[in-house]
Amino acid sequence: MLTDERRELILERLRTQGRVLAADLSAELAVSPDTIRRDLRELDEAGLLRRVHGGALPRASDARPFRQRADRAPEAKASIARRAARLARDGQVIVLDGGTTTLELARSLRDDLRATVVTTSPPIALALAEHPGLRVTVVGGTLHVPSLVTVGAGAVESLRAIRADLVFLGICGLHPEIGVTTDDIEERHAKAAMIAGAAEVVALADHDKLGTAMPFVVAPMSAVTHLVTDAGADDRALAPYRALGIEVIGA
Repeated sequence: MLTDERRELILERLRTQGRVLAADLSAELAVSPDTIRRDLRELDEAGLLRRVHGGALPRASDARPFRQRADRAPEAKASIARRAARLARDGQVIVLDGGTTTLELARSLRDDLRATVVTTSPPIALALAEHPGLRVTVVGGTLHVPSLVTVGAGAVESLRAIRADLVFLGICGLHPEIGVTTDDIEERHAKAAMIAGAAEVVALADHDKLGTAMPFVVAPMSAVTHLVTDAGADDRALAPYRALGIEVIGA
């Protein structure tokens, strides 16, 4: 088998199975473990998968700037946002993470909601500025321009002081074994601080982000109480999350 054929087969296994193990690939393709490790390394460098210990996972992070990411899967984001917005209740302290899906959620909050909203996202704060029933707090810090969120020690310290009823979490990668992951270490610290003080954590993830992993682990899946996803997620993809006791909500 030619190198290109072998690597295409690896990518096909990844698409159909959601993960690949180096030992299994070595046995199936009758090549050495070193050959498989080299294949996975070069496919990772090409941005086609994410290497992890013992194998690889799909790569789904969109590294484009915030404004460019807003045009990705708009219908899925809108449907997730509308469904997730129903979880917000009067009197709650709600933390809204940054991201294009959480921005849609902010726009979907009902007009008569009475609550306190804390966010690291200036675009979300602006979107809520005219909402009549919300008290909005913007967490200060250093602006991370690609995601338009505040990060840094000041942001993390502020978030650690909040005991939220509900956190709506923007997702880069979500894997049943690895957990919540992101592609920026500063965002990782802010997201982890949000989760640490929350009674309920709602992950907002379209189907392309399920079963994927980014370089920095934010929290294990046990930290997530709800997963809201779109209609493109099938039962096989959702079963591992349900098995962990997470309430899966289809939009």
